[in-house]
Amino acid sequence: MQPEAIKALFDQQAAGYDRQWEKTAPIRQCLHFLLEPVFAGLPEDARILCVGVGTGAEMAHLARRCPGWRFMAVDPSGAMLEVSRRRAEQEGFIDRCVFHAGYVQELPEAPAYDAATCFLVSQFILDIDERAALFRAIAARLRPGGLLASSDLAADTASPEYAVLLEAWMRTMAGAEVPADALERMRRAYGEDVAVLPPAQVEAILRAGGFELPVPFFQAGLIHAWVSRRAAG
Repeated sequence: MQPEAIKALFDQQAAGYDRQWEKTAPIRQCLHFLLEPVFAGLPEDARILCVGVGTGAEMAHLARRCPGWRFMAVDPSGAMLEVSRRRAEQEGFIDRCVFHAGYVQELPEAPAYDAATCFLVSQFILDIDERAALFRAIAARLRPGGLLASSDLAADTASPEYAVLLEAWMRTMAGAEVPADALERMRRAYGEDVAVLPPAQVEAILRAGGFELPVPFFQAGLIHAWVSRRAAG
């Protein structure tokens, strides 16, 4: 999808986004639960870069667990970022946040952050080189050895296993009360507007983006998550 189309899509969804996906919250909660040990070695005053922060769910989870951490929340959707800002205000950690309506490439290119999150973002970039460029932009803003926790939809769409998994995933989405016509659009989007790639290929893109040793730490349905470290040099 083109950046402006993605921005417009999430601007439209922002107000009801969390409510719409409430029934799939256990997936998100499990990802955040497993993120805790992944980031456990970070400093007590760590600075976290949240790329494509959306409504701020992972940022809020980390803020509750780690009262000394500070956050840079980045999202091209101003409407999504406003929901994230309200969440931070309501939960009492807004004084630890900076919000940027735009793209990570617009931030100063300096090693300012100890870790980053990038959840369900890079899958919307269809061009592999551009997808790697996103990760390079994140790496350029992490301190040496900084961690990236990233997740994307991933599968070998040419395999017979994918058909089985996709049907189960569509039933999961239907359980979240996604209308039948929206489910059909989602199914088409996975073949046209979302780059659902085999996990090994996503890991190769992470390496091309300046990260080493991508390690899977979570999978639920089509969602896969990795932790990787900014490569030296």
